Amino acid sequence: MVRLTLNEYLSFKKITRYELAKRSGIRFQIIDNYYKNKVVRYDSDVLDRICTALGCDIKDILSYDNGARGDSAADNERFYSKV
Repeated sequence: MVRLTLNEYLSFKKITRYELAKRSGIRFQIIDNYYKNKVVRYDSDVLDRICTALGCDIKDILSYDNGARGDSAADNERFYSKV
């Protein structure tokens, strides 16, 4: 499962959501949704603008946990065998 870690990164860098909104030109409410990990479909332009404003790499604000959804290799094999 992909998870945003923007809240952790901003805390580490001591940057507020308001400051990020100003730097990136993205509305505060959108930044707030990314910060609170409420986004279901990530906008590549928003992620690019956030990374540019923070001077960071995408891996600094996103993480991937392969086992978070409960998917296993057996589940994947069953799914793909039906296709």
